Amino acid sequence: MNRPDRGSLFRVWHLAWPVILSNLSTPLLGVVDTAVVGRLPGPEYIAGVAVGATAFTSTFWAFGFLRMGTTGFVAQAAGAGNADEIRAVLARALLVALAIGLALLALQGPVWQAALHLLQPGAAVAHHAGAYFEIRIWTAPATLGNYALLGWFIGMQRPRLALATQIWLNGVNIVLDLVFVGLLDLGVSGVAWATLAGEWSALALGLYLALGMLRRQGGTWDRRRIFDGASLRAMLTANLDIFIRTACLIVAFGWFVRTGARFGELALAANAILIQMVGLIAHGLDGFAFAAEALIGSALGRRDLAGLRAAVISSTIWAVIVALGFAVTYWIAGPLIVALMTNQPETQAAAGTYLGWVVLYPVVAVWCFQLDGIFIGATQTADMRNAAIASLAVFAIAVLLLPDLAGNHGLWGALTLFNVARTVSLGLLYRKIERRAVPAPDLSPSGPAA
Repeated sequence: MNRPDRGSLFRVWHLAWPVILSNLSTPLLGVVDTAVVGRLPGPEYIAGVAVGATAFTSTFWAFGFLRMGTTGFVAQAAGAGNADEIRAVLARALLVALAIGLALLALQGPVWQAALHLLQPGAAVAHHAGAYFEIRIWTAPATLGNYALLGWFIGMQRPRLALATQIWLNGVNIVLDLVFVGLLDLGVSGVAWATLAGEWSALALGLYLALGMLRRQGGTWDRRRIFDGASLRAMLTANLDIFIRTACLIVAFGWFVRTGARFGELALAANAILIQMVGLIAHGLDGFAFAAEALIGSALGRRDLAGLRAAVISSTIWAVIVALGFAVTYWIAGPLIVALMTNQPETQAAAGTYLGWVVLYPVVAVWCFQLDGIFIGATQTADMRNAAIASLAVFAIAVLLLPDLAGNHGLWGALTLFNVARTVSLGLLYRKIERRAVPAPDLSPSGPAA
């Protein structure tokens, strides 16, 4: 493999740092959500937000292909210099987001019942979770539209625009969290109303920024190109593959929450706090995976094998450095972070018991996060789907065996094995991406084959 030069390392950092800040603002919101309800009496409030947020994010996470698929396709269009296709990718993604969002609003009752069946919370937790869900579901079209815009900005290598929309979204959300819960005492419903305002206002900002960028970019809105059959089929096929891949991750994390509930409300509350810390890791490392998506998609659009290899190595070097930083930070300051999220001594003690798994998490997970970014940028979605299915099978075996042997420690061990399986299964398929980046032979009469 080619050794990256300082230029490629700098380019990855230039693309990654706005995304890292943007991503870290999202779990920071989760930390604030947890902290404001963590001051309410009893662990059922934290558990209620955890279950409600899991139901919501699991539902919307299933449609994460609106970000991931958009990034790969627009990066390849940009690498090929196709301005009309750049516009068409955005239009297709936003139309799909609107259609799915409206469908989820129409089906919100069955969605919530399915979530209850999957997570099986106790009566008190279900009451608070339901109050949260019935408000936040109305963010559906805006949330999915924001996914599409985020993927498009990243694929166009304009991470500062992605940062602007995400900082706005989460900033509005955090401020209104403090107002609605801290000042107006709206409880769990206040957290949901804050999210509603943040999502819709961020969608308006994102559309404004995207249209301004396109005016400078050039190209035209071509209805025939937007609805081109081959392009739509390619997008829908890739989206279906990513949907199945993401569904496997949702099942794994939902299974994690449900199994944790077997150990009681205290363990569920402790796991909710630790999962917020895992979210910080995931969103921090995803910045380098997102940079890899944009650079690898662009390199494939140019059929630039050297550029692809430099993007892979450079983004991974940065990701490993940050992963080690997370591990050291949680090792030293983990108890303090837990104490910031809850003032309940028994919940703090329970979270401290399992904190070592969160210290280990970034070191294990960094590799599968990077490989996800590489495969998304390459739109190598069938391989992502197959790897996720195989990894879920490994997790299923582990989660059926380990919690019975080691309780909640066994549950965290199963989640760790899930990430190991994701790394191995995707790593075995990586060479297929490099073969796609090899330039096509020149068959013209004046070319080498003449």
